[in-house]
Amino acid sequence: MSEETARRGGAGWALVITSVAGFMAALDNLVVTTALPSIRKDLGGALDDLEWTVSAYTLTFAVLLMFGAALGDRFGRRRLFLAGLTVFTGASAAAAMAPGIDSLIAARAVQGVGAAIMMPLTLTLLTAAVPEARRGMAYGIWGAVNGLAVASGPLIGGSLTEHVSWHWIFWLNVPLGLALLPLARLRLAESHGTGAPLDVPGTLLASGGLFGIVYGLVRGPADGWTSPLVLTGLFAGGALLAGFVLHGSRAKNPMLPMRLFRSRAFSGINAASLLMFLGMFGSIFLLSQYMQGVLGYSPTEAGLRMLPWTGMPMIVAPVAGILSDRIGGRPVVAAGLFLQAAGLGYLASVVTADASYGAQLPGLIVSGIGMALYFAPAANLVMSAVRPQEQGIASGANNALREVGGALGVAVMSSIFSAQGGYESAQSFVDGLQPALVTGAAVVALAGIAALAIPGRRRAARLVAEGEPAPALETVGG
Repeated sequence: MSEETARRGGAGWALVITSVAGFMAALDNLVVTTALPSIRKDLGGALDDLEWTVSAYTLTFAVLLMFGAALGDRFGRRRLFLAGLTVFTGASAAAAMAPGIDSLIAARAVQGVGAAIMMPLTLTLLTAAVPEARRGMAYGIWGAVNGLAVASGPLIGGSLTEHVSWHWIFWLNVPLGLALLPLARLRLAESHGTGAPLDVPGTLLASGGLFGIVYGLVRGPADGWTSPLVLTGLFAGGALLAGFVLHGSRAKNPMLPMRLFRSRAFSGINAASLLMFLGMFGSIFLLSQYMQGVLGYSPTEAGLRMLPWTGMPMIVAPVAGILSDRIGGRPVVAAGLFLQAAGLGYLASVVTADASYGAQLPGLIVSGIGMALYFAPAANLVMSAVRPQEQGIASGANNALREVGGALGVAVMSSIFSAQGGYESAQSFVDGLQPALVTGAAVVALAGIAALAIPGRRRAARLVAEGEPAPALETVGG
């Protein structure tokens, strides 16, 4: 697609449409968690059923992300974005009207399908609509909105459940989706990828592998890591993903060409993204419970006290996008990750059974600034690390790794928490929380080290070989 065609779609409209759609998809990762007691009261169901209202969305979302991106590249990104948005909006209404727990779980799974098609295409459509010189700021705003959605899910879910009804955590998506559909149809320009035929073997290998891995990670803490289904999911998923890597190295038109990972920019930012989401998701999952279960705040009160962390992306991320345009994405991303690691480490040192909010505030602020500095330049690095026709699958792969990282984070942090503490008393909770936060800080610090492996502009300014991706370009010294 020509630059003229892209601009005709309107950069401003593209930013609004893709940011709101990304917010909807990212929000539903954690929005249900604080509503589970109310859902159980209304619809019944055992503990496992309630866990599946969260897991059903996570599974289908993570498993189908790369497939959704590939469909968009092949059949039209705007067309598939509209299809995914339609499915997501309809499934949200079905979830809000669910008469029982089984129908709610089914609706959540369909929501995940729609989000998996819609989410990776938001970034590709935004890239096509925004001139290259202004992409840093656009990615900053997009990243800020997505980061806010991930972090504020428990607050929004808790507030709606406490003051209105749990049904509204799903009804919220419906007017947004209905408003976005005509806007996307009229204001987004169509674009395509390479035009290669769909990679059916690669699709089956990737989808099956991701399903096994994410299923094992999601169910491990609840069912036990030695459960036959959990072990089968992890080992079979790992084997299928190994087959996917082999297929991507040898096939003529693979879904995800493994040659993309020869680029230090692409492999570095994807490793950093996986580790970042591992540490962040797990920490937010436990800290939200700490504020409610130990310190006695209501869901709304806990969410408001998390705002110095969760709301910071709205303030800092646009600035981070501008900085990435000027000095390069690598130093901004790395600084953000190291700041978030420092914030988590500080929180681990001050959480007690009766910690004051003032004692926690510096850690929340530093973590929030760190998260904000990461989101915008990370999107820029992903999209600039590959050729334009490969941006759809690059976005899908990066989002899939983030989702796997998030599932892994909740699983790992929950396991550490359970091994060192528990829910028996406030002190027991703190005993488990502290080592989990230390682990989260260490993992995010590793993400910062991975970001430092991304090459600067002088080293990555040209294509290294025919058929290899274009490395991420940064300014001198970036």
